[in-house]
Formats: sequence, C-alpha cells, structure tokens
Amino acid sequence: MVFPRLAEYISHLSNELAHISPERKAALTKLSRYISQEMDSQKEIPLIFICTHNSRRSHMGQIWAQVFAWQYGIPLATFSGGTEATAFNPNAIAALIDVGLDIRTQDTSANPHYRVQVGPEHIIKEVFSKKFGDSPNPTSGFGAIMTCTDADEACPFVPGAKARFSLPYEDPKRFDGTDLQAKMYAGRSRQIAAEMKYVMDQVGKG
Repeated sequence: MVFPRLAEYISHLSNELAHISPERKAALTKLSRYISQEMDSQKEIPLIFICTHNSRRSHMGQIWAQVFAWQYGIPLATFSGGTEATAFNPNAIAALIDVGLDIRTQDTSANPHYRVQVGPEHIIKEVFSKKFGDSPNPTSGFGAIMTCTDADEACPFVPGAKARFSLPYEDPKRFDGTDLQAKMYAGRSRQIAAEMKYVMDQVGKG
C-alpha cells in the first residue's frame, strides 16, 4: 500500500501512457521482457539506473521503478549510480515529495543519504549519489538502464551488467533557476513514472 496522495497521483498516470511513442514502447518492452525472463531464474532482480552525475534522472528511475515493482509484486531491487558522484539534487527531491513520496535525511554532508518512504511498509533506506560500481550497488548480474545520453555514449559496456538498456531522458537541469524549474522537474518525474509503470504493467501481464 502506498500513501494516499501518492496513490491518487499514480491513478492518473494511465493518461500518460497514451503519449508514449511506439519507438519508446519498443525500448521499454525490452526491459519488461528482461525482467520477466529473470523472474524465472532468481529471487530478486537487481537493476541499476545510470546517468552522469547520479543526481536527477537516475534517482527518479530507481525510485519509480521500485514503487511500481512493489505495487505489482515484482521482485526487483533497484539502485542508481553515475559515471561520477555528486548529490541527489534538491529540485528532483522536491518534485518527488510534491506527489506524495516521503523523502527525509538527517545527514548534513555534501552528499546526503536519504530515506524514501512509499507507504507504511515500503521504504528505500539509502538513496544517495555514487558511482555505479560503488557500494551498495551490485557489481555483477544486474540490468543497467542508461538514463542520459552522455552516460549512454560514455559507457557502451557496463562492467558486470547482465543486460544493458538505453532509455535516455532530457535533463531538467537546464531549467534550474528559471521560472520553468518546478514544471520541468515535475514533468520529467511524471514521464519516468509513467514509463516505469508501463514496464511493470507489461511484466504483470506476462
């Protein structure tokens, strides 16, 4: 069960599925097929969402994929990482909190560790910026989802990955400090949420 405000937000995501292009659905279906195949061979399926700085899109991917995996009862363990480490961006955090996720930290370091709560029983205990090969990320047997063009091009081969998927998203960073900042972060989060819902829905139907 998820928090009521988050549940309401999720209920409206079905409207977004009609806007996913056939080309994009084809890419997402490759990921859903991989997850379905892995469900036959192991208990927990690790996925790492990768972008350059592990600050925005990869965290959104990690969190939304885990939300829908829990909702559909799919045994996923989601992670995120970058080609370099920075920090989970406050604008991305704000966009996720705004739709009903509970994101908290008592860490005052330059790279805080966050606790993300989806509902009373579902918590992602440690969300922070790291390189994709750093702990606690798995080092082998995982699916790698490339969420930005730069990381996609820089890492044509991801060491330890069992499979690799190209799902780049436009970076909301370029709207930082503008009047469109909140709108663009909300839109990117919504796109990623809708696409992860589509992926898990396909797995559920499989």
